[in-house]
This record gives sequence, C-alpha cells and structure tokens, in this order.
Amino acid sequence: MSRTAKDFFAPLAVGAPAPPREIPARPSRAIHFFDPGNEKMAAKVPAMVGTVDVLLGNLEDAVKAENKERSRQGLVDIAKATDFGPTQLWTRINSLDSPWVLDDLTTLVPEIGDKLDVVMVPKVQGAEDIHYVDRLLAQLEAKAGLTRPVLVHAILETARGVANIEEICAASPRMQGLSLGPADLAADRRMKTTRVGGGHPGYLVRQDAPRVDGETQYDAERASYQQDLWHYTIARMVDACAMHGIYPYYGPFGDILDTVACEDQFRNAFLLGCVGAWSLHPVQIQIANRVFSPSVEDVAHARRVIAAMGDGTGAVMIDGKMEDDASVKQCQVMVALADELAAIDPELRQQYDAIRIED
Repeated sequence: MSRTAKDFFAPLAVGAPAPPREIPARPSRAIHFFDPGNEKMAAKVPAMVGTVDVLLGNLEDAVKAENKERSRQGLVDIAKATDFGPTQLWTRINSLDSPWVLDDLTTLVPEIGDKLDVVMVPKVQGAEDIHYVDRLLAQLEAKAGLTRPVLVHAILETARGVANIEEICAASPRMQGLSLGPADLAADRRMKTTRVGGGHPGYLVRQDAPRVDGETQYDAERASYQQDLWHYTIARMVDACAMHGIYPYYGPFGDILDTVACEDQFRNAFLLGCVGAWSLHPVQIQIANRVFSPSVEDVAHARRVIAAMGDGTGAVMIDGKMEDDASVKQCQVMVALADELAAIDPELRQQYDAIRIED
C-alpha cells in the first residue's frame, strides 16, 4: 500500500464523507439488472421495490452506444421519482476505458448520490482501477455535499483481474464486493465455451473402465459426471472477499429458460460462500431469493447447536453427529443471515419465527 494504515480511512477529498470502516451486511440475494433507457423496463421498477434486494440500473453491456446517454438520464429520473425503501439501488457504469464512464460518474453522483448505494465497475484489472474510481467518487461526493460514501463493487472479467484479486479487494475501504463475470472472463482466458455462466457438458470426468476376467473393457458403457467450470474462480473470490470483509456474488446465468440448472449453479455458489447472484429476468429473482436464504431446517438445526453448546467450548452429540466450536461458528453465520433476511422479508420472518416458537 502506498498509504500508511493511519491514512487509509481518511477521505480522499476535502469535505468528502469518511470512508466506511466496515461494509454493512445488507441482504443482496438477487441483483436484478434493468436498462433505465428501456421505457417498458423502467415502468416496472417502482413495483419491484421490496420484492428484490438490489435493483441495478445497467449502463454498460446490453446498452447500445447510441442509447448510453438516454439510459444514464433514465436512471437519474427513476432514482429521483422512486422511494426504494428496503431495496438497494446500484448501477453498473461503463468500463473505465470507455468514452462514457466519466460522464456516468460526474452525472450520477451529484444527481442521485444520496440514493445510490453501490457503483459496479466492470472489467477491473487491478488496484489502480479502484484507486481511480475511489478518488473520483470522493471528489464528487465532496462537491455534492454527500454525507454517505458510495460503495464500489468490482466485476472479475479478466485473467489479470483474477490474478490481482487480493489487491483489488484491499484497494479501498469503500470496496463492497466482487462478482464473477463468466462470459468476458471465458473470452479473456480463451476458454472454449460460449455459454454465459453455468457448466458445460464437455467439462467432465468419466468413470474408470471396468475389468472383466482381468481385461479392461475400454468400450464398455461408463458413467460421466459434468463438472463446474467456475469452481476455482468462485472459491478464490470467496476467500479474497472473506479476508477483506467484503462480499462475493455469482454473476449472470444466461439460459433464462433453464431454471433447474440456474438454481443448481446459484446453490453451488451459496454453499461455497457467495451471498447472492445476478438476475437477468424476474424468474431468477425468485430462484435467488430461495437459494440464498437459509432453509428453515438449517436454521432450526443451527439454533439447536448454538443452544446446546452454551459457551461454545467442548463438544456435544446432536442427532448422532459431533458438534464443536467450529460447528458453532458455522451455525452463527447461518443464524445471523436468517435474522438479516427476516428483517426485510415478512414471509421468511414468519417461517423462521415459527421454528423459534417450536424450539
């Protein structure tokens, strides 16, 4: 770090709000993307407030060059006209090498910085990209008189970004999290897949050939098992985020109609430590809300373990399984998440409260 530790939490511009010392654990199971320049999409935004944890006005990919300014102004208009309540408002700005990104920031922060929770930065290559956005945000916040800093979220879309992942996470106190960007990352790595997220039928392991009478039957029918192309990257992202107190997310799942595979991929990410995923269609909001919320059964078990362990030392047997201090820590993560979600989701609160009463 070029800055000393004592200066790390000092504002980067005179009059800017102090950088956060801790990133709040706000529920963000689904980050739902919409094009603010699309009138049909924009009209649906007010009704979606409260049904999704994060609404993200997309200004980058999927917005044609001739529509960039319209989408940017559309996001300003939507933000000013909408009370987002418990729903967070994020935006994905254009890439830092584009001709639109400077106008994105210099327009959005002064106009709607008081409502904008997170700026998502695409194709982040290293800490230098975050340093640039960090300083610029501080200057704009100071000029606009904002009292709350806008947070920054980076998308991993290049091999260099993955290689520099720890530096990116540590680049600024305003770092909120990271998302996997599988399509651009696949292209940058020269991976041989054209899918947007998810697995690939060719990426597999095959059962060993059976032996009959001492001979290996290579032409025998053998089971194969499809593997996850993104396991390494997600696991590395989760570790880097956990180390720096920020949050990892699965990115887009492009096959909207394959809700079964989408749910499987989201659940893999959830089990590995991700806190949410992108939603490209309302049906994926329902999937993400379900997958990234602990099940009633898991919460009930977690509460039993915490209650049985008392001060958290030693070990106990519950339903034939040994539970110890490490188990308690796992269970505390589960219960804390359930409490956070219950505060914003009435249906989940009712379900979790029901098992609390039964306990």
